[in-house]
Amino acid sequence: MPIPHDVGNKYTYADYLTWPEDERWEIIDGIAYMQTAPTWQHQAISGQLLKQFLTYLDGKPCLAFSAPFDLRLPEENERDEDTKNVLQPDLVVVCDKKGLKGTGYYGTPDLIIEITSPSTSRKDRLLKFNKYEKAGVNEYWIVDPDGKFVSVFTLQQNKRYGRPELYSEKDKIKVSIFPDLVIDLGPVFEGI
Repeated sequence: MPIPHDVGNKYTYADYLTWPEDERWEIIDGIAYMQTAPTWQHQAISGQLLKQFLTYLDGKPCLAFSAPFDLRLPEENERDEDTKNVLQPDLVVVCDKKGLKGTGYYGTPDLIIEITSPSTSRKDRLLKFNKYEKAGVNEYWIVDPDGKFVSVFTLQQNKRYGRPELYSEKDKIKVSIFPDLVIDLGPVFEGI
C-alpha cells in the first residue's frame, strides 16, 4: 500500500499497518494525517501527567498509556483491520483490557488526554472531540501548553460532552472516572 499522499483516498487500519514504522500517522474518517514530532514542552507535560496516572493506577485494574499508541475507534461493528479511525492520543486510560491488541487498543477507552499545539488544535478541538464523544469516551482532556490550562469534558447522560471544566496551572483536577484521584497541575506545567 502506498504511503498516503493522495487527497481523497480513504484508508483503514489494514493500510496503516503497511506504512513505514518510523513515521507517525493518524486516520480520521479514512483520511490520513501525518504527525509531527512533539515539542519538549509537550513531552514534559505528557510525562508529568503519565507519572501521576501511573502512580495512582499501580496495583489497580486500569492501565495508562502514552503515545505512540494506536487507538482504533470502530464505528458500527467495524472489524479492527477495517477501522477508519486510528488515532494517537497523547495519553489513554483503559479499564477494559480485552481491547488491548498489538500496538494499541481497539474499542473505547475510559479517558483520553490530548496536548494541543497550533498544528493540532483544530483536530483536537473539533475532529477528535467529535470522534471521542461519539465513541463514548467518558472523560476527554485538552491541555493547552501555551495558556497553561486544561479543559475537561465529561460524558453526560445524553451521551454528549457537557460544558468543560477549566483548570489553570495552580489547580488540581478531580478525575471523574476515579473519584479518589486528584491530578496536581503544578508539576505538570512547572518550567514550561
